[in-house]
Amino acid sequence: MNNNFTFTSESVSSGHPDKVADQISDALVDAALSAGDETTRCGIETANTTNYVLVFGETKNFLPTSEEVESIIRNKVREIGYEQDGFHWKHLNIDNRLHNQSADIALGTDDFGAGDQGLMFGYACKETPSLLPAPIHYSHEILKHLRSIRDKNLDILGPDSKSQVSIVYENNIPKFIDKVVVSTQHSANENNSARELAETAIHEACGELIDNNTEFFINPTGNFVIGGPEGDSGMTGRKIIVDTYGGYAPHGGGAFSGKDPSKVDRSAAYMARWLAKNVVLNKLADWCSVQLSYAIGVKEPTSLYVDSNGDNQSIASLIRDSQDLTPLGIIRKFDLFNFTEYSKNCIYGHFGDKNVPWEKTEKF
Repeated sequence: MNNNFTFTSESVSSGHPDKVADQISDALVDAALSAGDETTRCGIETANTTNYVLVFGETKNFLPTSEEVESIIRNKVREIGYEQDGFHWKHLNIDNRLHNQSADIALGTDDFGAGDQGLMFGYACKETPSLLPAPIHYSHEILKHLRSIRDKNLDILGPDSKSQVSIVYENNIPKFIDKVVVSTQHSANENNSARELAETAIHEACGELIDNNTEFFINPTGNFVIGGPEGDSGMTGRKIIVDTYGGYAPHGGGAFSGKDPSKVDRSAAYMARWLAKNVVLNKLADWCSVQLSYAIGVKEPTSLYVDSNGDNQSIASLIRDSQDLTPLGIIRKFDLFNFTEYSKNCIYGHFGDKNVPWEKTEKF
């Protein structure tokens, strides 16, 4: 990457249709894991549109009744804040198509071989307190502040919102925000008030990175009353770049939400982030990218790759010598089958300053 450049990342709120789907899928995962049974398996997808939610996919040792599924979905949609004509937690038409896991897949995963083939990346850098790249960090922060403002202004702001931040780097250091985009759902005839509240959130979140030349684009279409699944359908796994590093670092391609911890798409991505973060926190490098790859049914990773501004060979050797990178090793390290707040953690990215085990600091 050049020393001087502008980089852009985006984030979405808990009310964005795709993120609604992620949260529903993960709420079902949370319910599945509530018994703490490491033999439970989930691969749950969600789709939504106007007053309609479809859940489908496969599970093992967890096949809830339609009534249980409905209760989980309605409670999650109510928690997100949808009580509008086109998407209301009380009026949803819910279609449950969950079924039992394939016995062929179970052959490779019952003894904690990897739940699928794939590659996963983790990244960390010193640009922000969360050790995330600045563009995605501040995109998340804007929406966190906007959510706090919305909680006090429910008559003005709706649940659906998006942010996008373009940051100018000089000598690879983030200097100022060039442009910021925020679209936030609002009540009828409240667009001007919504703009003012969004601008407040931007200033609260971004502080001195905003200067006199920063351009604001707030609700650039001019109106955003119809939002959420009524305005645009949503599906699990369509916001994987928002979930990770905003495009600043690679993504392996697999989504996280809806999957139990035996699925390395989720657990190994969490491990890769933990490794990269602790490389930086232990002052082995100022930034670090870690790649892991796996084969379905095979316990040990098929590869480990490290890229950083430190000694990559010694970092990789340290990781190999000190860490159990098998799916079961990762699960036990983070106690992932006893973590039952996946649906809360999947908004504003899966990484950052959160009280989750894969964000904890530890010596190698």
